[in-house]
Amino acid sequence: MISLLTGTLLTRELDHVELLTDGGTGYTVAIPLGTYESLPREQERVTLHTHLVVKEDGWQLFGFATAHERRVFQRLLVAKGFGPQLALNMLSALTAERLVRAIREKDAATLQGIRGLGKKKADQLILDLADKLDDLQLGGGASLAGAGPRGAGAEDAVRALVQLGYSMGEAEQAVRAALDAGAGSEGTAALIRAALGRVGGR
Repeated sequence: MISLLTGTLLTRELDHVELLTDGGTGYTVAIPLGTYESLPREQERVTLHTHLVVKEDGWQLFGFATAHERRVFQRLLVAKGFGPQLALNMLSALTAERLVRAIREKDAATLQGIRGLGKKKADQLILDLADKLDDLQLGGGASLAGAGPRGAGAEDAVRALVQLGYSMGEAEQAVRAALDAGAGSEGTAALIRAALGRVGGR
């Protein structure tokens, strides 16, 4: 099992990276959005916590910025009907901490806000994992402060959108999108306005 990779970051894309180890072996590794946000520049050193999925038609390596994020990914694979790509999509839509909290609190509305996760799958996920995640819950509240820098006012912006009537999932995804687009440097108010533009404002 390949559980950790350290080497030079050759390329970085939103959904995968190419990494060259010191031994001269290159790996293509699928990653969630949170891990992408924490990556260094190309040609710099990086370490990823990895999980190898072996199938009849090939092997696929998944990488994460933290061991915690990888553990959440692995636990998602235990749920009936949940494959690695859907699990990766879920960790791109929500931080690992927020995802664990949504499942434990049986927050189906937030889970259904994730692309590819309808009511049936959200209910199945809750049924399979809601009482099996106690060891994955970190101290402190869930926020956008996961594996990488997301802006000082991110938590305040999420709370503001929730107070305006958006679900936690909608708020987090909108703030993440606004930060990815470069918002946040002008303060929390500007970040909130940018996030509202991402969800169409009510």
